[in-house]
Amino acid sequence: MTDHLDVQAVTPVAARGRLLRWFISSATLSVPQAAGPVAFSLLALQLEGATSGGAAMILAMTIAQVAGAVPLTRLGSSVTPATALRFLLIFRAIALALMTLSAFWKMPLEVLVGLAAAAGLVNGAAFGYLRTVLNELTPAAKLPRALGIAATLGEATFVLSPVLASALGSVSPLFAVCAMAVLGTLPALLVPSVGAKVQKAGVRSSEPTITPEIMIWLLCSTAGGAAVAAIEIGAVALALEFGHAPALAIMFTVPLCLASVAGGVWVSVRNRGASRAEVILKLLLMSAGSALVATSISVATTIGGAVLMGFVLAPLSTHYSLELDKLAPPSKRAEIFALLRTANAMGVIFASAMMTMGSITTALVATTGLMICATLLVAVASRRKLGTLRP
Repeated sequence: MTDHLDVQAVTPVAARGRLLRWFISSATLSVPQAAGPVAFSLLALQLEGATSGGAAMILAMTIAQVAGAVPLTRLGSSVTPATALRFLLIFRAIALALMTLSAFWKMPLEVLVGLAAAAGLVNGAAFGYLRTVLNELTPAAKLPRALGIAATLGEATFVLSPVLASALGSVSPLFAVCAMAVLGTLPALLVPSVGAKVQKAGVRSSEPTITPEIMIWLLCSTAGGAAVAAIEIGAVALALEFGHAPALAIMFTVPLCLASVAGGVWVSVRNRGASRAEVILKLLLMSAGSALVATSISVATTIGGAVLMGFVLAPLSTHYSLELDKLAPPSKRAEIFALLRTANAMGVIFASAMMTMGSITTALVATTGLMICATLLVAVASRRKLGTLRP
């Protein structure tokens, strides 16, 4: 297996060191996305006197990620994944640095929104290349454990980054954006230089990028991303709906994050792929949890639904990654992983759009419906043996 020659060519200690560097890279890659909502809102509040500009920056960053994922992944296909990742992250750091300088010089909000979009342009492709590097660092038998650890660290990033942004932003929002730029660039310094060029320059594989089997898991990622985003974005609205202060929105988001960390730990300890029945059961639990939140019968049932969703989040995302790893042609693996991250981002956009056009209830019902549709699709595909679910 050429995918894992590098693992066998180094000592166990060196291999563990390179894997540790990859884990740190994975955890810090998403710092700009995780800290962005708080940092950008504080920046907009300082410049414009309102936080709406921060939402515009995040929306621009997310849309740019969707637009840039595939083109940027293909653009870097003639170099090694680690090299491509470094170029992308340097570009993002420059965009965030220019954003800090523009805010310092009190440039118009439109300039900041444009720079936020430039920073977000590389997010999907960067994830695709970083995920491809993992195949060079760990044997296939240990891939579920590695992905579980990565998912756990990723949740920790999304919990801790807003806290860091808030702490630094209380001194100056510029410090928060600077921290995003510095921490988000760490993977460029730490990612191991492994693997060969994905393909020769100017040569494109004739194999299709997206097959029906791949599309199934991308749709599942979109549905799951939308269902979770509806809770995270609508947490304040949920708290108000139950008659609580806005600050108590954390009673929905914190249990969700803690359950997700627990799910990631469970995947790491278990270290094996899921069976056909297990995947469908987890999708059903995700749908049931989303439905409990959407009905909003009580605070307890809403929190219970969030916990249910959080616990299966990491196992499902790990499964999607493992399936796409098997389905993607080696020359297009980075592109497919970029699409996986993009699919999740499209779920966030869907949830945001539903909340903008309607209410929190509209968003929760719509995302629950999307999650149920994804579950039914996997169940039907599994019966027809469309996917690569394990028998």
